[in-house]
Amino acid sequence: MADDISVGPAETGAEMDYAEHERTYKLFLTIIKYSSLVVSAILIAMAFGFFTSAGFISSTILFLIICALGTWILR
Repeated sequence: MADDISVGPAETGAEMDYAEHERTYKLFLTIIKYSSLVVSAILIAMAFGFFTSAGFISSTILFLIICALGTWILR
């Protein structure tokens, strides 16, 4: 019943997969970057739609333009 399990701290007992860690962190940063873009575009489009006489269609078009331009800038 004796298993070969390290009883020390994880820092000394387990091998770290640094490549996987860096891929996960890069994915996290990408998700946060584009989520921030979409939230900002939604807020700008809502302000444009609610506080002007532009209406729903114009604010939707503005949202799409902001998302397309932001995606082009952030890549």
